[in-house]
Amino acid sequence: MIGIFDSGLGGLTVLRALMARFPQQSFIYLGDHAHMPYGDRPSEHVVELTRACSQHLFERGCKLVLLGCNTATAVAARTLQRNWLPQTVWKTHGHNILGIVAPTVEAATQTPWAVTTPKYPQSYISDRIAVFGTTRTIASNVYADEIKKRCPKVRVIQQACSSLAGAIELQASREDLTGLVIEGIEGVLKQAGGVAPHRAILGCTHFPLVEDLFKEHLPPSTVILSQPEVVADSMEDYLSRRTQYSQPSADPSLLLLTTGDPQEISIRARVFWRDCPGFQQA
Repeated sequence: MIGIFDSGLGGLTVLRALMARFPQQSFIYLGDHAHMPYGDRPSEHVVELTRACSQHLFERGCKLVLLGCNTATAVAARTLQRNWLPQTVWKTHGHNILGIVAPTVEAATQTPWAVTTPKYPQSYISDRIAVFGTTRTIASNVYADEIKKRCPKVRVIQQACSSLAGAIELQASREDLTGLVIEGIEGVLKQAGGVAPHRAILGCTHFPLVEDLFKEHLPPSTVILSQPEVVADSMEDYLSRRTQYSQPSADPSLLLLTTGDPQEISIRARVFWRDCPGFQQA
């Protein structure tokens, strides 16, 4: 059983990619809608909320929890992995927590996460990598810092798209969404002196819903890295090496949980998944 945690609904894009890649795997999704958005909360609150939700997923039978949220990953993942989990009974039973930043950085740099010092040829790569994200994710500098560890000559161009995630959830018109995407792209190109980035990270799990708009308005030469597929690729490699977390079933199950109002969240979830099953109370 694999648990997917998000502060809201964007993680459903990651869940759906994983379900498509692992059709015989059982999943539990937990959205902490009672406390969203995490971007406005102090870091210690984000850590504590992420810890509590990860523990809840462990208690529900998940041996592996994926933080399908860039904010939770950027702010809380390292603290939970290094300071909390090793001191718990869960670690002794083989449980683990993963985030979605690591596989995204691996894909952007073509460097394993374990490599934290420059190696050849990555130490000589001078590409431009754009990162589109929420204000909190961009402010954390997690992508810039981790990319620079592995590829110090790469130029990381960060662009906060502060209104885009909210507009997606509110089902804004395509015209309005296009305007917000173009605004973000223009911000990147302005920072880059009009030169196209080689790769672009869509560093918010909402953004895959408008990936077509990014493709339409980014320069044709820019390769887009969309997190759901990148994470699914990484998870496939991870599970192939750690089979204790992969439990294929002839009758796989899916449970969607929320700390908010299940009826309200079930309706809102249809923006991300038209035929989304109903949520239950966590």
